[in-house]
Amino acid sequence: MRAELLAVGDELLYGDIVNGNAAWLGRQLADVGVDVATSTVVGDDVETIATAIRVALDRTDAVVLTGGLGPTQDDLTREGIAAAAGVRLRRDATLETHLRDRYQAVGRTGRTLPAMNFRQADLPDGATPLPNPAGSAPGVRMEIGAGVVYAMPGVPFEMTAMFTESVLPDLLRRAGQPAVVVHRVLRTAGMWESMVAEALAAEVSRLAPIGNPRIAFLVSGGQTRVRITARARDRAAAEVLIAPVEAAARAALGSGVYGGDEDSLEGVVLGMLGERGATLAVAESLTGGLLAGRLTEVPGASAVFRGGVVSYATEVKASALGVDTDLLALEGAVSARTAAAMAAGVRERLGADYGLSTTGVAGPAEQEGKPVGTVHLGLAGPDGTITRSVRLPGDRPRVRTNAVVTALDLLRRTLAGLPDGELVTGGEGGAGGSRD
Repeated sequence: MRAELLAVGDELLYGDIVNGNAAWLGRQLADVGVDVATSTVVGDDVETIATAIRVALDRTDAVVLTGGLGPTQDDLTREGIAAAAGVRLRRDATLETHLRDRYQAVGRTGRTLPAMNFRQADLPDGATPLPNPAGSAPGVRMEIGAGVVYAMPGVPFEMTAMFTESVLPDLLRRAGQPAVVVHRVLRTAGMWESMVAEALAAEVSRLAPIGNPRIAFLVSGGQTRVRITARARDRAAAEVLIAPVEAAARAALGSGVYGGDEDSLEGVVLGMLGERGATLAVAESLTGGLLAGRLTEVPGASAVFRGGVVSYATEVKASALGVDTDLLALEGAVSARTAAAMAAGVRERLGADYGLSTTGVAGPAEQEGKPVGTVHLGLAGPDGTITRSVRLPGDRPRVRTNAVVTALDLLRRTLAGLPDGELVTGGEGGAGGSRD
């Protein structure tokens, strides 16, 4: 079965609200084997809604619609469905009574329900109401030609309850016995999306004529995830399909893969330290505590993580971390040697086995004559101190986020004993490194 997602609301078009419903629904439908072909957002206009529904039903089996079911004048989804079907709206007496009873039940005894609220009792002729266990606005199920439209409220907790209890069971009934869908996620760091895609190009090409399993690339937070999806009659059969594709992907990506499924880079790094009985301290400049924040999000981090120093001002690098003032005067706060001194200083002062540091230029303006995106990392450990110098793309938030990921990946690769040359990061500006 193929479905399309349709969200209604001017507030979504104007960016006042992010369409999180589409992301949630996409995951739910994919997990039960329903192909989501398109996701569309339209404004509060009857004919626009109707046209979007007609177009969607010309190419898919079902339209899953959210928003526009409230009581106000700009809630026009019911009218849009009626227009798409070529029918009139009718007032449903049962829904009208339900609305009145609900109004009285929530403590408004003796007060009159505003007439506008009864708009929620209107249904396109031939439609079936969907119960709303979490709110007042009922949903709508409407068969149009060979397809079906499900309309749900845009309020997320109302939508999720209605989808789970009414829409999903009806979809599965119409689809017959659905395939079991299994996802396997490989998580990479130190590789840009294009590098990951190039490494897996041969496997993607091999799978293209088959269509099952499929490979997708998901980029967020400075990392690239590889999602392998397989469908089969049961989970065991899907796992059999995934296994050789996963093996090929791991072989192609090599040390770029740090984990899978629900793993996090910080969790993997802390686990590696814990296995060695080692501890970590961090010294941050441009990341301003983001690195320590990521580490302390992991339950049990206190067994490994000693703490951190946010040495944002240049003089704090000297006073708090012991970075030589002559070095700071000569090379400034943004240099590989400063990063090395920061890492060594925090390691010594916090009594950790490893010290990890970040310094650089997050933007929006250059600093000390260094361009935006210049980042230097230092890692001090039992075997000495190493540094990495990278040029990271993007705006200020992206540079800071990517700096955290690059620092954690430097530590991961060092703990794993990977050769220095395997650190692939830095984008157009390239990457460099040295060992002190």
